[in-house]
Amino acid sequence: MEFFDTILWPIRWVIEAVLAGAHQGLEFLGMDPTSGAAWFLSIATLVLIVRAALIPVFVRQIRSQRRMMEIAPELKKIQDKYKGKKDQFSREAMSRETMALYGKAGTNPFSSCLPLLLQMPIFFGLFRVLSTAAEGRAGVSFMTQDLAEQFGQAALFGLAPLQATMAFAFSDASTLSSSATVAVIATAAVMVVLMSASQFVTQLQIMSKNQSPAMKESPMYRQQRILLYMLPLVFLFSGVYFSLGVMTYWLVSNFWTMGQQFVVIRNMPTPGSDAAKARDARLAKKRERKGIVLIEDDGAEEEAEEPKQRQQPVSKDRAKKKKKKRK
Repeated sequence: MEFFDTILWPIRWVIEAVLAGAHQGLEFLGMDPTSGAAWFLSIATLVLIVRAALIPVFVRQIRSQRRMMEIAPELKKIQDKYKGKKDQFSREAMSRETMALYGKAGTNPFSSCLPLLLQMPIFFGLFRVLSTAAEGRAGVSFMTQDLAEQFGQAALFGLAPLQATMAFAFSDASTLSSSATVAVIATAAVMVVLMSASQFVTQLQIMSKNQSPAMKESPMYRQQRILLYMLPLVFLFSGVYFSLGVMTYWLVSNFWTMGQQFVVIRNMPTPGSDAAKARDARLAKKRERKGIVLIEDDGAEEEAEEPKQRQQPVSKDRAKKKKKKRK
């Protein structure tokens, strides 16, 4: 554990700085520093800052995933070409052609995993920060002894300690009161369900709206269908062993991802997908409405600008002659 703490030390330093700063700000606004709500919002603030900082990386991930999906049919052709060939020459040729295809598309399979890889150290760093604070020990930077004790006393709804886990509530219920045990189990269960549901909705958005017909025929699409059901199960089982404080980070992060994915699919859909067709239809309606307004405006301007015929002055003699002619 000391080895991992050494690796995570700079990440823990930053996490503690953000948590302590957010907690102090909420205390300044009048919140009870020992309350579960104050620490819940402090952890949520950490999520917002981390995910906002990762937006450029997320945009890069979206572009990489799109390129990977676009080349999926060509990648399948290469795989079919060398299917059943296990000699070294065929494997090397397949590898060269695959890497050449990745280079031509300007992407690689690992680019799509970059945001997740960047978030994992932060997640484990937060896990160590909150675990240390739950034990009543000071952290590596801004998580002082007083803050650690405040976190140890923090409980959601005044009953469910943020440091507790569902597994702990089941296995060692004697440490908690009966009401606290029920509160921990119920809160953790709700969090796990929301985490699983948000992950399912996020993946479903991609599968149902942001896939072109060619992508739906690729092996990558079948892998995504498996992830559609596997990832919620991961949250379902792993959430039992994480504290409510750590699950707070995970839950808020999942909701951020769901909203972010909705915005991206709506405004930057994959070409040929249902989302792209819906976006084109919206843009066409906007152009149509603007075109009608412009036509009406042009007509109004033309009517307004149409010059009236100027009447020429007539002398008295000519006026008398005109009257006589009319008679």
